[in-house]
Amino acid sequence: MQLTRSTQIKICLIHGPNLNMLGYRDPDIYGKDNFETVNKKIEAHGKSLGLEVRIQQSNIEGEIINYIQDSISWADVIIINPGAYTHYSYAIRDAIADSRLPTIEVHLSNVHAREEFRRHSVVSPVSTGQIVGFGPRSYLLALEAAKNLVEESHR
Repeated sequence: MQLTRSTQIKICLIHGPNLNMLGYRDPDIYGKDNFETVNKKIEAHGKSLGLEVRIQQSNIEGEIINYIQDSISWADVIIINPGAYTHYSYAIRDAIADSRLPTIEVHLSNVHAREEFRRHSVVSPVSTGQIVGFGPRSYLLALEAAKNLVEESHR
């Protein structure tokens, strides 16, 4: 199937636990932009790329799984920052794998340069790729990657 100009790529963007505290929580690590500002930047960049971006956030593992499962019926790509669930949530990992959607794992900080426990992701093996360490710009880079993934798959 060829993408047409009227076909809009749909992105399910999920913020995991504590990301609603951006701007307040460790600004030296996660940046000074608050959650609302980060989401406005995501929405504006998505719009500039011609993407439909639905942004969701939850501190609850089961709700994140519900967002992933729901996205199967409408999304082309999942972008997820699983927060601390990155390191131990096999339930989120399995939901991503079961979705069969391209998934981009995002982290604001460079998790590979932080504490040892943050360096292991149970989500990465079922993700298409990972973007880390660029602060809120990590989400914007993920939007660009998502668009490219879908466009390339339709060539």
